[in-house]
Amino acid sequence: MSGGSAWTGAAVAAVTAGYALVSRRLASTPVSAPMVFTGFGVLIGPLGLDVLDLGHDTGPVLTLVEAALALLLFTGSMTVRRRDLRTSGFLPLRLLVVGLPLSIGAGWLLAWPLFPGLTLWEFALLGAILAPTDVALGKSACSSPRVPALVRHGLNVESGLNDGVALPFFLMFLAAIPGTVASEEGAGGVFRRALVVSALVGLALGGLGGRLLALSRTRGWVTDEWQQVAVLAVAFCTYGVAAALDGSGFIAAWVGGLAFGVALRRGEPVPGEPATQRPSDLAEYLGGLLGNLSFLVFGAVLVGPALEHPNWRIIAYAVLSLTVVRMLPVALALAGTGMRLPTVAYVGWFGPRGLASVVFGLLMVEDRVPGTELLGQAVAVTIGLSILLHGMSAPYLADRYGNWYDAATATTPDLREAQHAPADAGKQHSGPRRLR
Repeated sequence: MSGGSAWTGAAVAAVTAGYALVSRRLASTPVSAPMVFTGFGVLIGPLGLDVLDLGHDTGPVLTLVEAALALLLFTGSMTVRRRDLRTSGFLPLRLLVVGLPLSIGAGWLLAWPLFPGLTLWEFALLGAILAPTDVALGKSACSSPRVPALVRHGLNVESGLNDGVALPFFLMFLAAIPGTVASEEGAGGVFRRALVVSALVGLALGGLGGRLLALSRTRGWVTDEWQQVAVLAVAFCTYGVAAALDGSGFIAAWVGGLAFGVALRRGEPVPGEPATQRPSDLAEYLGGLLGNLSFLVFGAVLVGPALEHPNWRIIAYAVLSLTVVRMLPVALALAGTGMRLPTVAYVGWFGPRGLASVVFGLLMVEDRVPGTELLGQAVAVTIGLSILLHGMSAPYLADRYGNWYDAATATTPDLREAQHAPADAGKQHSGPRRLR
């Protein structure tokens, strides 16, 4: 190991250990893990101590963030059940089917007047990068018991699925930009390999892995510890096979998680298994740890350089991206559902941009998109503002929204927000267990 790499590893380990020592104390404050790791990333990046630089540590850095996203895609999709979309599914379905494409389109159109000189497809790529949401950045907004279960559940399901839904848009837009690595294969080749082949790999390996684990659990062949390792193995195997076939490991992981979860739940229940224990726990915790380390990389590689040359156009885009680009599509998606204005505003505001956008942004840098510098700054400032604003506002707004909900249900017992929420929404679908 070179001296530079050794210092990088030591710095990352020191930040992680430092946060771990005060994690319980910070858990009761608005200061989230993404805030801390992003801040320390800026400190140890080129703008600060200069011990972490993408130019020197490209391989390990990209491996880290790709592994984090692959795990969270797999575990996020494997916990979604069909009954979720049959009961309170109108909320996440509308957010995914109507809100997400409209958000991509709004981000695309907003970039047009603010960033002259970029191409049409670069505008579109920026919209796709910043469309996925990450509830881990404002966790209390989706975990507070004062927020109705219908809303908590809807935001969690949306966050668990929308990064996988946004992936095809990202890949297709990337392939449409001349000069990128993806453009050499063309849109048709990307569609065939990245979408079709990857989806088939995910279905096959995820379904097979889930079925085999279900069979092994039923017959008592696997210990509690090793079934958790098996989930990790299936997730990485699915990702690796798709990547080896020149497909998208992320799409394979997302589809594989869906297939794995369905196959695993079809197995016979395991007698005597503790209700609090899930096969995905280890993968979720590891994914959460890698995700927080990815925010460290994000702070060093993207936020630090963006802070050196602030630009009013980039700041304006970031602010509008977190408000108009998210909130207007959400309002249109929820039109006619009977949701009250405070709920529409709450759901619209809590669309934090997080890990998926970080990884997409780093992949854009790796793929040598012509407008990388400007696009990277826009991505960095938007996510940085989201980490700060959503993290700080989550406890306060969850409490204010809870006050409104209590008052509204007292006068309107049949309030739409109080209806058709799964009884176990708060238990089974609190999202991946990210380390806060």
